Amino acid sequence: MKIIFSIILLLIVSLSLPVCSQTKGKLVIIGGVQTSEIVKKYVELAGGENARIIAIPNAGSDPVYWSKEQVKEFTDLGAQADYLLFTRETADNESNLKKMDWANAVFFLGGDQSVLTRDMLGTKLLEKVFDIYNNGGVVGGSSAGAAVMSEVMITGNELVNPDSNDAFITIEKNNIETKKGFGFIKNAIIDQHFLKRKRHNRTISAVIEHPNLLGIAIDESTSIIVYPNDTFEVLGKNQVLVYDATSATNIREDFKGNLGISNMKLHVLISGDKFDMKNKQVIE
Repeated sequence: MKIIFSIILLLIVSLSLPVCSQTKGKLVIIGGVQTSEIVKKYVELAGGENARIIAIPNAGSDPVYWSKEQVKEFTDLGAQADYLLFTRETADNESNLKKMDWANAVFFLGGDQSVLTRDMLGTKLLEKVFDIYNNGGVVGGSSAGAAVMSEVMITGNELVNPDSNDAFITIEKNNIETKKGFGFIKNAIIDQHFLKRKRHNRTISAVIEHPNLLGIAIDESTSIIVYPNDTFEVLGKNQVLVYDATSATNIREDFKGNLGISNMKLHVLISGDKFDMKNKQVIE
């Protein structure tokens, strides 16, 4: 009888406990120059007419203009949308946090990713973005808004080569500057504007120096949609390249700091292709 009573008591206690309904959401990461097809997909994933989107323009040089343009693009597709204007000092203002409580999706605009991380890392505002994502919401970004998605973030600066007119002409040690990104993706480094701006050297350099991470390089007018199970699908006009050095061998450098590596894998993906980031393979 005591055993039966104990079981009943345990059932009552377990039923009275709050149920955790958190479900990781989706990421829409655009390599720059977003297309109507990609934006439409983002709105659809955010709930269509039920989407409540906040645009964050801090990376750009004209945040008001581009925020209004982005909001119009979302509302033309039937979504509800607004934008936030803030500095590092005002990020955690109550009005901003309340707007985030309203939203179920966030979109980071392009520009300089280091400005975006400067203004948001360590803030309650960024915590609110993660709350949205961790409760099934959608987080998207284009260009700089794509770069911030990975925990190891390429800033766009070179540390060895000072000539900005002849950028990323080497694959060498300690040249590609990386800083802490937002970390929605922890097992890869994101690069953007990839093929159009010929950024192979910087992505390869970053991957060789972080061989435990994939390099996911997204071209313009192209995106990846990252699902909760750590797979992604390519959507867009061009390609996504995945560099995989996780099983590579003989990482080395010469007397000039030039980097070498053997047996690094490369996947060239087109729209509709799917990739498993856990198992590091294309999904057939």
